[in-house]
Amino acid sequence: MRVFLTGGSGYVGRSVIPALVRAGHDVTALARSESSAAAVAALGATPVRGELTGTEVLRRAAEQADGVIHLGASTGPDAAAVDLAAARALQAGLDGRGAYVHTGGVWVYGNTGGVVDEDAPKAPPQITAWRVANEEKVLADADRGGRPVVVMPGLVYGNGGHLTRAFFTEPGRASGAVPLIGDGSGHWALVHVDDLAELYVLALDAAPGSVYVGVSDQNIPLADIVQALSVAAGHPGGIERLTLDQAVERMGPMAEAFALDQQLTGARARRELGWTPRHLDALADLAAEGA
Repeated sequence: MRVFLTGGSGYVGRSVIPALVRAGHDVTALARSESSAAAVAALGATPVRGELTGTEVLRRAAEQADGVIHLGASTGPDAAAVDLAAARALQAGLDGRGAYVHTGGVWVYGNTGGVVDEDAPKAPPQITAWRVANEEKVLADADRGGRPVVVMPGLVYGNGGHLTRAFFTEPGRASGAVPLIGDGSGHWALVHVDDLAELYVLALDAAPGSVYVGVSDQNIPLADIVQALSVAAGHPGGIERLTLDQAVERMGPMAEAFALDQQLTGARARRELGWTPRHLDALADLAAEGA
């Protein structure tokens, strides 16, 4: 299969491209710079020069593909508009010939109140609220003959870079200390980046309109995660307790998402796609990454 993807030189993309190549696919990847082009080429993909906002480039690249994976994201104030415009261009170019795999995220489920799946009600924090409407519009393309699929990753870790790195770099933190928001009783739903990459590959064969939570059923209390991160930082037990208000003041609205109490299951992906996560000891992996 000829697969085009955005975000190929990003954290998740650096695992997805090799996974696609191992599966025998011919991969092209959007690259906005010479360094990005070199990165995706080294991973086994053919670079396509352009920006995520360049919808005509996206449409033409999708026209040459049998399937598309959209990993790229804007971090600016227009993130919602950029994401939707890119999705529209990619879906138009693909024109139903193969799956269009869109990236969501489990934060849209808010506090879950126990273990939930893809059918749980949405209660997103401010930083990710826009995703709900975009995902609905993407999935509606199934009614017009498209093959949209949405993958909803949990908190991604592994291979020396993970979303929890924000805890190492957030401004104002005490030297060597990892912040703990609240009392640590909330949970994070985790997934290793290499396991998530395999899910994206499998999603290319999913039924139109499918939604898959990308978590490996590691719903771990935040207190335990922060302890592992303190080991990785070289300061075991170096933890700085913050109230939610203090965390928001330092980190901005992302703190509200990090403070969510979420437990989710990836059983649907295992059942329907044969997804088999292999990295099942997140705490050991997180603690070792700083060694």
